Amino acid sequence: MLDKIETAILKLLEDDGRLSYAELGEKVGLSKSPCWSRVRELERQGVIRRYRAEIDAAAVGLDLHAFVQVTIDSARHTDFEAAVNRHPSVLECFTTAGQADYLLHVLVRGIGELDELLRAQVSRLPGVQRLETTVCMKTIKHRGSVMACLR
Repeated sequence: MLDKIETAILKLLEDDGRLSYAELGEKVGLSKSPCWSRVRELERQGVIRRYRAEIDAAAVGLDLHAFVQVTIDSARHTDFEAAVNRHPSVLECFTTAGQADYLLHVLVRGIGELDELLRAQVSRLPGVQRLETTVCMKTIKHRGSVMACLR
């Protein structure tokens, strides 16, 4: 279970992962060294998995987000998951309860590239039986805060 200081550290780092240990410590009431130790422990425990830049997809020419529900042959889950993990256009993949087995979040340049991706690549992944695609028209909320969900 997280204590009050760890929760505060995580909220701050989630908002700005480039804060120095001195800045972070000041905001949570610790000096630099104890703050560094807390962050290192959160990393060691796997609470903080990594640090990365958030790239604006549209700014680099990737304008179309789509969500693909995938139904597969039940004997091919391992092969399918391995293939999805290697596929560069798949941002996220979730197992689901309901009509489909998986939900993929894919990112491409446009509708032509999406058509090619679905027909020539995703449909040919191991065990794929059925695809149902929803194209995102506009993103209303992107990447909310995990820590805000704790309440």
